[in-house]
Amino acid sequence: MGRERLSFDGWIAAAGTASGTRVVVGHWPRSPFGPFSDVMLERADGWRLLLAPTSRTAEYIAGIYHFDEVRTGPVSVRRRDAVWDVAAGPLALCFTVGRRGALGLALRTVPRQLARSPLWAAVADAPARLMAGVRTRGSSRPGCRQWYAACDLWPIITADASFDGRDLGPLAPVVPPVRFGFGSAPATPALVRVLSTVERADPGAT
Repeated sequence: MGRERLSFDGWIAAAGTASGTRVVVGHWPRSPFGPFSDVMLERADGWRLLLAPTSRTAEYIAGIYHFDEVRTGPVSVRRRDAVWDVAAGPLALCFTVGRRGALGLALRTVPRQLARSPLWAAVADAPARLMAGVRTRGSSRPGCRQWYAACDLWPIITADASFDGRDLGPLAPVVPPVRFGFGSAPATPALVRVLSTVERADPGAT
């Protein structure tokens, strides 16, 4: 059976809230499905929700990660300088990023061609594991492997979030780690420029 390898180029934002809800936003200007955004949300009680814009993207993401519920509908991400506005079904999120620190500056020096390779993900995995739950490579489902390369990083310094009109409380660490896949986001809320690659058995191959 053949292997399908797809790459996604964009941003991942992760933030916790005082209510215990953690939110992970993927914003992908370049992907095999065209530009799109998605939201993964985990409540304090462990319930995991995917909000995806189309049935095609929802089916693909749910085939790689783990959720208790999947909903499709418009997912909007707008950037206004340091402010990002996210609207996805019942979720409204507005967050502000601060100035990049030393780690963000260091990540910017990694050549993008190198960043795309599984070898670089393997090298970066060891230091990444110093942050609880963080992994740069792994597998969320049998027959599937994934690797990530972070190319820039900014701290998220403020966030306002609501779900079904209920305020989720002020910004908090992404604690406990989210359980969508093989790894979590860093505990410190952050926006990461990322290249994500997924390889799995090609469903169209014979």
